[in-house]
Amino acid sequence: MSGDALLRVRGLTKTYGPLEVLKGIDFDVRAGEKIALIGPSGSGKSTCLRCMNFLETPTSGSILLEGERVGMRLSDGREHAMSNRQLAPQRAQMGMVFQLFHLWPHLSVLENVTIAARKVRGLNSAQARELGMEMLAKVHMSHCAQASPSQLSGGQQQRVAIARALAQKPRLMLFDEPTSALDPELVHEVLKVIEELAAEGRTMLLVTHEIGFARDVADRVMFLDGGVIVEQGEARAVIGDPQEARTRSFLKQIRH
Repeated sequence: MSGDALLRVRGLTKTYGPLEVLKGIDFDVRAGEKIALIGPSGSGKSTCLRCMNFLETPTSGSILLEGERVGMRLSDGREHAMSNRQLAPQRAQMGMVFQLFHLWPHLSVLENVTIAARKVRGLNSAQARELGMEMLAKVHMSHCAQASPSQLSGGQQQRVAIARALAQKPRLMLFDEPTSALDPELVHEVLKVIEELAAEGRTMLLVTHEIGFARDVADRVMFLDGGVIVEQGEARAVIGDPQEARTRSFLKQIRH
């Protein structure tokens, strides 16, 4: 693991009562690296991703973004959990794209993309509009800037959600199964946008069941099962020739 990691995760655990969802996860993400998290449902993939920006509070372990501890602060020699307000600048560095789009139904597409930039970063209307149109262009949605979310397909709504995350100018993009809520014919348009962003050199952590996409776009794959990383390595090597029996069993059940 590189010493120049953008994101460094050590000893990450997450429990819900007696249920141990993550059992001590360690990994680094280097700037510009694309990592896909794959594995069966319930393996801990989404929980792991959501711990990165403390949408889920880890039970133990540490997450460092550019050397800064995420979600915790030192006071009187002790660590204390940050409030949501204190966490906001760190979360802004990790653009999150969810399974469901979570667009504001009463706002236009452009307003959805720019609301955080205006409220959190303090951009004025002209600056926000310029930024919003730039981000919508990246996801091929400029022509829908004034539309309401209800007028869009699921794939279009997810592309707007990606533009909203990009508008934060994050150092790291987090994708939590971004195509799982889409009809099959709409999956391709969202994957195409993610592939284009990957080609720009963006740093990404992507939870996905699209194994072929992970093989072709990710630099590295981590296979999770039972709350641990069973196998990780170069994407084509892990997916094409997995070394662990559990990985082989999982991939045999998936068309890719």
